[in-house]
Amino acid sequence: MKSVTVVKVGSLRDPDPEKRGKVAVTDIPEQPLGDEDVRIKVAYCAICGSDPHLVENIFGWEPPYGMGHELSGVIVEVGPKATKKGLKVGDRVAGNFLHFCGTCYYCQNGQQQFCEHADESNNPGMSETIVWHESQVYKLPDNVSLKQGCLLEPISIAVRLMDKIDMKIGMRVAICGGGPIGLLALQAIHMYGAASVTLIEPIADRRDLAMKFGATNVIDPMVEDVVKRGLELTGGLGYDVVIDCSGSPKAAYPLPQITAKGGKLIYAAMYPNDWEMPLNLYKYCYYNELTITGLYVAPYAYPRAAQIMNRFDLDAFTSKVFDIDDAEAAFEAQISGKYPKILIRCNEIPGE
Repeated sequence: MKSVTVVKVGSLRDPDPEKRGKVAVTDIPEQPLGDEDVRIKVAYCAICGSDPHLVENIFGWEPPYGMGHELSGVIVEVGPKATKKGLKVGDRVAGNFLHFCGTCYYCQNGQQQFCEHADESNNPGMSETIVWHESQVYKLPDNVSLKQGCLLEPISIAVRLMDKIDMKIGMRVAICGGGPIGLLALQAIHMYGAASVTLIEPIADRRDLAMKFGATNVIDPMVEDVVKRGLELTGGLGYDVVIDCSGSPKAAYPLPQITAKGGKLIYAAMYPNDWEMPLNLYKYCYYNELTITGLYVAPYAYPRAAQIMNRFDLDAFTSKVFDIDDAEAAFEAQISGKYPKILIRCNEIPGE
């Protein structure tokens, strides 16, 4: 079957073709179906902001390896013991790319994201089919299309962000980075009734989307001083909640300075794994009492994300679609930054 594969590691932006990373459509065998598994005919798989990092080999994997984890599709085969969730052939589904063991300390302590045996090996979502354990799979609501459904995973991240924020009506919130996670989080925060929401983003089209989605203010960090402008917008107080969704060390560094005393600062992106950020512990953790945390995955958020995803405006994230045979062009478009989200169509599904 066709699958989008990393065949050469390296930055997709490297100007030297000899060093540049490369993805290609390859032919791989279908995965075997276990007793508790389901086979999904993949309709769409979205390119995640982390996918170019996988091409750079941030995890040290040996190529070739598969790509893609934000997917939707239709069940075409059900294992004989995959009976606990009532899944059946023909169900329209999306799901969680991680399969948790359920038995280790972290799983049984309500911290599945730290599962000692989480299985990431079966996630080539940019493929014609994929096999997942039934625990990973969620039916899509009837009013959510398969094109929208592949965004269940990023919406689950936005939902878990709300859990970590402990969002309250009237909070002042700043989001750094207007990619899919930042813009979805902005919509969720707007639903909660924030007093103000400011997006920090260099791309004008994404700042425009932020205003459409309910932002109160936007800051262009290329021409404005983020700290000065952020404090001006909050009367010198700073923001009750600051979320970094950029993954950029340059963008992440000044954020403690615009976080209000007693506020929360969440670094909710993937960063270079060898980058260390200096932080004045006296000022920000002792004197200002900031709560600083991060975010990995969203193990328990999927059912709630599925129930609420029809309340998100997803048109901007589903308008640019490439067929699987054009995966190289899709990744070129991804790194251009021109589109807020890019989908890869892995199969034509009748009626979708």
